This record gives sequence, structure tokens and C-alpha cells, in this order.
Amino acid sequence: MRIGELSRRTGVSGRLLRYYEEQGLLAPDRTSTGYRVYEEADVQRVRHIRILLGAGLGTTTIAELLPCMTESNGDLVAICPELVPQFEKERDRITATITSLETARTALTAIIATPLPEGVYQAS
Repeated sequence: MRIGELSRRTGVSGRLLRYYEEQGLLAPDRTSTGYRVYEEADVQRVRHIRILLGAGLGTTTIAELLPCMTESNGDLVAICPELVPQFEKERDRITATITSLETARTALTAIIATPLPEGVYQAS
């Protein structure tokens, strides 16, 4: 299939699919005239890439992890046990980011809740 069909089937723009190729996440064959030709398995691969990006992983990390990923009952599963520490590291990084964001939200909530001193202009 060509890039337009892969784009339609995955909901990912052709530009983004080319970016995935640049990052080593996709490796389409090429026709003699240079057109990209994707396999049926690339539809699933793009879905896996989107899941991992949604989990907060970068494309470099995804390129390392993707060869050891499969899908089971609709869930993405690592089939290489040696990758578990890397997934734990990424999970811990995301947890730290969430904690930092929660701290920032708490600070903003406190600022918003603090009444302004008398005579200070309040925008409406």
C-alpha cells in the first residue's frame, strides 16, 4: 500500500509517517520510481508507535523498544523480558513529571485562592 492508504487506515498524516521513517520507526520498501510501499503489518506498527508516543516515550526510545512489542487481546505487550527495566525507568520518569505537575497545580490553586489586598485592581 502507498503512503496515502496507510495514512487513511491509521489516521496519521503522510508527513508524520515520513517523520517516523526518518526516525527509524518505519522502513517501507521503495518502487523503482521511489514511491514508498508499506506492508499490512505497518498498519499495526503505526498503531503501536502511537500508543508508545501517547505513553510519553520519545521516538529514540520507541525505536529501541518496538522490535520487542506485540499486541495481545488489544493490549501492547513486551515480549523481551530484558526490556522491563527500561519500561520501569520510563514509568518512573512519567511519575516524576506527574508529581511535578501536581505540585505546580497546587501552587497555582493556592495563588488563585489567595484574596488580593484592598485597593489592588482586579481584572474581570
